[in-house]
Amino acid sequence: MKLTLYVIGIAVLLFLFLNKASKGRVIEAFSIWWFRIAFAFVILFAIHLIASQFGLFIPVNIVSGLLIAFLGIPGIASVLTISIFL
Repeated sequence: MKLTLYVIGIAVLLFLFLNKASKGRVIEAFSIWWFRIAFAFVILFAIHLIASQFGLFIPVNIVSGLLIAFLGIPGIASVLTISIFL
């Protein structure tokens, strides 16, 4: 717990030393990633609802959401493949 707080504190301190243009790029990158994660969970929930009609169980959890957010369409394919074959 302490290590996490130290890392967050150092990240905030480094963020304060950035110039205005760099701060804008960092904030833009964070906002893009939050949007990707939120959209991944929307897609994952929609896939869960559709797959449940066919008797498949697609788990809606943080690992699946992050996988889809990071990989995109291949992430969706991998989550579906893992759910079908396991």
